[in-house]
Amino acid sequence: MPAAASDIEFFWDPVCPFAWITSRWVEKVVAQSDYTVDWRFISLRLLNKTKNYETDFPAGYEHGHTAGLRMLRVAAHVRDDLGREPIGALYTALGSAYFDTPVADAAIARDALGSTTMVETALRQAELDPSYAASLDNSDLDSIIEAETELALSRTGRDVGTPIITFEPPDGLSFFGPVISRVPSDEDALPLWHAVTTLARFPGFAEMKRSLREKPQLAVLGGTTEAPDFEDWKGGARAAHLPEEL
Repeated sequence: MPAAASDIEFFWDPVCPFAWITSRWVEKVVAQSDYTVDWRFISLRLLNKTKNYETDFPAGYEHGHTAGLRMLRVAAHVRDDLGREPIGALYTALGSAYFDTPVADAAIARDALGSTTMVETALRQAELDPSYAASLDNSDLDSIIEAETELALSRTGRDVGTPIITFEPPDGLSFFGPVISRVPSDEDALPLWHAVTTLARFPGFAEMKRSLREKPQLAVLGGTTEAPDFEDWKGGARAAHLPEEL
């Protein structure tokens, strides 16, 4: 499907907590501006298809990454049938189903990631036909998802993770991130966005980075604003089947 005319392209995997937080920030920016977003696909499972999950990753990563790919298959089918407009709402529904889960129910939500029941519920919340959940196991759709994954990486290089954003596509600059650990307030959303896009428009800008200072502020991870020891957070990420550094 040809790319839509949009101000930014946002490449997302449904199981990435950092993509989710950044996407919620982008939604706030859109609500306060005339920006348009094309929600495109990137799969952590396909990115790591040549790796051995038993030896190269902590326990549980394959479950999470595979669940993300399964959900992207459904999104690809929806987009093929209905166009790009419903994808933002579908991403919101899929992400909310996991990341907004209270921490007390986190284990149940992890087990349900990418399941038919979870995805059917998300489709209904996005006002889409729940029968699209039948595409969870349709590997014929993987070529579409992999092509978009490779497109994103062709713009940034391969030593990055998710999300990837292209500013003023298709010829504008693309970056991994911005990676933030909490969703900005409504008041902070636009000033922060303008700071990022000012950097992005400078052709020589390459990277700004520091170590993560706090765990992602998500209900499913406890929702605390206290900054824990980073090593403790990484252990929690392994237990939650979530990536540490994406």
